[in-house]
Amino acid sequence: MTKPPICDYEGSDYQKAFWEKGGREYEDAVEAIALRRLLPHAGSRLLELGAGAGRNTPRYKGFEEITLLDYSHTQLEQARARLGDSARYRYVAADAYKLPFAPAVFDAATMIRTLHHLKEGESALRQVSQVLARQGVFILEFANKRNLKAILRYITGKQKWNPYSMEQVEFVELNFNFHPRQIRSWLRENGFSIDRQLSVSHFRVGFLKRHVPLRILKGLDSALQWTGALWQLTPSVFVKSTHIAGAALQEFAFRCPQCGKYPLEPLPADIACPQCGKVYPYQDGIYDFRLK
Repeated sequence: MTKPPICDYEGSDYQKAFWEKGGREYEDAVEAIALRRLLPHAGSRLLELGAGAGRNTPRYKGFEEITLLDYSHTQLEQARARLGDSARYRYVAADAYKLPFAPAVFDAATMIRTLHHLKEGESALRQVSQVLARQGVFILEFANKRNLKAILRYITGKQKWNPYSMEQVEFVELNFNFHPRQIRSWLRENGFSIDRQLSVSHFRVGFLKRHVPLRILKGLDSALQWTGALWQLTPSVFVKSTHIAGAALQEFAFRCPQCGKYPLEPLPADIACPQCGKVYPYQDGIYDFRLK
């Protein structure tokens, strides 16, 4: 089986260039509102898929443990520098297509601004289903193919791809937009029930962000997010779902992504798989389960 391509942010200054200096205050603010509306108030263990430099991590206040997962070691180094070495945080470099966790060890998971980099999105959602306990909450954000701008461009002939067709579209290399109905179908097929949908970033337009005060854009977007229950026409959509399959929450343990052996004890040291002999390094407070 061919390994899917990976969008690797190794060595990137994405957090600073895109979020801190890239004029994304509006997007960050309205995503924070959506997360507050969808997140459980409390929980045991949350898996943050595509955690990057930890932009959203402080927003998961009600959880006892948070595992930050990203393919980029340097992004996790930035997250660790930002968040510290609290026992509450676990930093894991790994592939979203081969999650290094035993089954049912998380009671919540988030995937924000990550699915749009995954060529095989359903495979990644299947992995989430395996590591999430029964009745666990999954909050997924995805880039919406059927957004209003894409519809208008298609109608006026400025865009060739059809925003109404079900298949995902790769608008630049390893950047994908998805049809909302396709996402809902994938979630249901992998043991999730859809609880709530929010339409987010209604005013992601450069002119508006430059000329309308942030507090006004935030207020308007907040007031309109509920429309995601009826239609999804924004560039970003948040979906809250519940995992209705699988086992009850288990004790945390790692799983060997090479041979599938578990449980592997989460000691703060290199981890050797007793079945296949693969050694996974632990360096600078980060577990490295990447298969290269």
